[in-house]
Amino acid sequence: MSSSAGEATGHHHDDDPDMDNLLPVDDAAEEIDNDNDKQDAAMDSDDADADELVLQNDAIAYFDLPPDSLFAIAQHPVQHSIIAVGGSAGRDDDAPGAGWVFSAAVNTPVLPSSYSGSSPSRIDPLAKLDGHSDSISALCWTWPRGDVLLSAGLDGRLRAWSLGKGGGNGAAITVSLLDEAREVDEINWLAACPDSTSHPGVIALGASDGSVWVYAISSAQSSLEIVRSYYLHTASCTAGAWSLDGSLLATVSEDGSLYVWDVWGADANAAVSLTAADQRFAVEGGLFSVAVDPHGAFVAVGGATGAVKVVSLPRLSATGGQVLASVGEHSESVETLAVARTSSSNTLLAAGSVDGSISILDGEHHYAVRRQIPSAHDGLSVVRVDFVPGQSGWLLDSCGLDGVLRRWDLRSWGADNGPVKEWRGHRGGEDGGGGIMGFVCGPDGGRIVTAGDDGLALVFHA
Repeated sequence: MSSSAGEATGHHHDDDPDMDNLLPVDDAAEEIDNDNDKQDAAMDSDDADADELVLQNDAIAYFDLPPDSLFAIAQHPVQHSIIAVGGSAGRDDDAPGAGWVFSAAVNTPVLPSSYSGSSPSRIDPLAKLDGHSDSISALCWTWPRGDVLLSAGLDGRLRAWSLGKGGGNGAAITVSLLDEAREVDEINWLAACPDSTSHPGVIALGASDGSVWVYAISSAQSSLEIVRSYYLHTASCTAGAWSLDGSLLATVSEDGSLYVWDVWGADANAAVSLTAADQRFAVEGGLFSVAVDPHGAFVAVGGATGAVKVVSLPRLSATGGQVLASVGEHSESVETLAVARTSSSNTLLAAGSVDGSISILDGEHHYAVRRQIPSAHDGLSVVRVDFVPGQSGWLLDSCGLDGVLRRWDLRSWGADNGPVKEWRGHRGGEDGGGGIMGFVCGPDGGRIVTAGDDGLALVFHA
């Protein structure tokens, strides 16, 4: 799954008077009615597994209302403490999907609970998202103000929600369904367009049938409007990412194709089109991750055989689509990519693989491998990598199926150099019943919120 690139880099507008009616932080302590609230939280359980979890917990707070796996997490682009998570509403195969909104604005202790012995704070929900007949697979907030929250499901539904301050003595937050669209059978990913000036409230999604859809919505408009739809992928569209200016949308598929759509161009055609028929680009087994250079110079894709391809993007009069580099440092699928600028002339590209390794490619040296981390998550899959905001591109966060969140300093070259920090609390292991499925990071990198396959969302202080 792909998460929205803009969520962790949104500009802060807490002083904006128009935000007064949306999710005041003081309301985070208030509770809403919840008929399905657990009597015994996972973190407070008396069973042996939960006791072990508490002993290894570095979180300062936790949200444990979800009864089963969480697959998606999104951070409000303005009020960064407001978090949405989504997944399954139960353990049965036919269980519907569900999502929740909560505030991660909790007091930071001097020491984490694993050192101090104190218990982390339990977080109450601000709102619940329902109406999905299958698991929620992706979430995102619209840019620039987070007026609308979008939830996408394996039932093919795209639901648009408006959140506001509740009235009276009831719920702290009200949730209103603005609109629903259902054009496909399953939705794999959502990504919010970062062009907050010309095209606010725009999102894109990729579906299991290979189609790509671009929608526009606002809280005032109250309806989902189809802006564009594309049908060139012949298999499931696995990932998508916008360019930083919101002009281009890059999508990849299990059929091994990459298309970069000129969404706002006169004819809205693909500015770059590469398929497995081109032997320079072909990756056996398909493509599963994509990331766009913040300066718009290239797009990177990751594939099933562990390959990473770097492709030029059109700039000014130059055409795009040239394969700049082909790197094969991994033995299994590369399913997460991240790009950051360390200077005006240099770019780092991070790739995480199912084989448990992370590679760092150096754009200044023709995408040569700067550093290889062979067992970043104890031999288990790397689920997500992302550069820490505000740290000049040298710090990288990663999560994996081992249930651990780690932070790496990429200025150190040696493969034996371990993480500078790590945080535990989620269940993980080789049995397939655990791991961190995603995370979001505050604008200064100081607070991280995770979503786990164990049904927990944990708040860590970095």
